[in-house]
Amino acid sequence: MQPYAQHPALRARQVAADLGMVTWIVAWLLIARAVHAAVLLLAEPGRAVENLGNSVADTMHSAADAAEGVPLVGDGLSRPFGALADAGGSVTGAGQAAQDAVGTLATVLAVVLVVLPVAWLLLRWLPWRLRYAREAGAAQRMLAGTPDLEILAARALATAPLTRLAALPGGTGAAWRVGEPGAVRALARLELDRLGLRLPESATDPVPSAR
Repeated sequence: MQPYAQHPALRARQVAADLGMVTWIVAWLLIARAVHAAVLLLAEPGRAVENLGNSVADTMHSAADAAEGVPLVGDGLSRPFGALADAGGSVTGAGQAAQDAVGTLATVLAVVLVVLPVAWLLLRWLPWRLRYAREAGAAQRMLAGTPDLEILAARALATAPLTRLAALPGGTGAAWRVGEPGAVRALARLELDRLGLRLPESATDPVPSAR
């Protein structure tokens, strides 16, 4: 595969597009990180509730232990404190659940903020880059050894914009049809220009087609 063009202008556009893609990804990662941190601040009330519940539970457990030491009525006295300790545990659980919910929300938002914009651009950038790499790589293989300029010329005739074809010398099409080397090279160069590739110096007269 040929990832980048040989012509400086097209290569500069490709490098700029690749750098833009990397910058886009990094930017959204930083945005997602900032949003994740901001949303986690919403967990502070839940953390405060959890701490309050722990404090109440610890205090009530201590009171229950002290009440159990009272002769005869210790069990009865400790029971309300035990119930309050259990209630403190419930408050702790509620605070922890609130923190978990906020943490889940922060993670989901961060993932969405990365996946959606990155996937949107990736679905446009990646096919374009892969298509170029495949086409340029195929063209390079056709230029290896004895260049097959006839196929490149035919490709240019079939796909090149009419404005580019019209800029060629008059009679280029007829000259290509009879295998005139200059016309074949001109058309092959037109296709290679589209891919940002150079016609190698070794590409002399093409092999005549069988007629």
